[in-house]
Amino acid sequence: MTDITLGGNIKLVGFREVDQASMVILKKIIGNYARKFSDHTPTFQALEVSLKTIHNTTEGAHPKFEIHVKAMIDGHAKSSECVERNLFVGVDETLKKVLHMVIHK
Repeated sequence: MTDITLGGNIKLVGFREVDQASMVILKKIIGNYARKFSDHTPTFQALEVSLKTIHNTTEGAHPKFEIHVKAMIDGHAKSSECVERNLFVGVDETLKKVLHMVIHK
């Protein structure tokens, strides 16, 4: 499984199976959150978003996605995770949790 790097400080793990149209939207969502992190704290260093497909046993059924987010801020990791059927909602929800931790230290 190859990682995808966006800019110098964003790493996406497990996103190789996501179709190109969805990747455009995901990159926009993740990039916007990375900008918010750096706007709220000058010590923002890196962001890693990991994706794993789970419960994909039935043909035609929507799989569940397990999403993990880790933001490195001033040498400390702030992380969150969720399981969601909608990939966009899951990525947004998980990044929002980490942003909340960053803003309300």
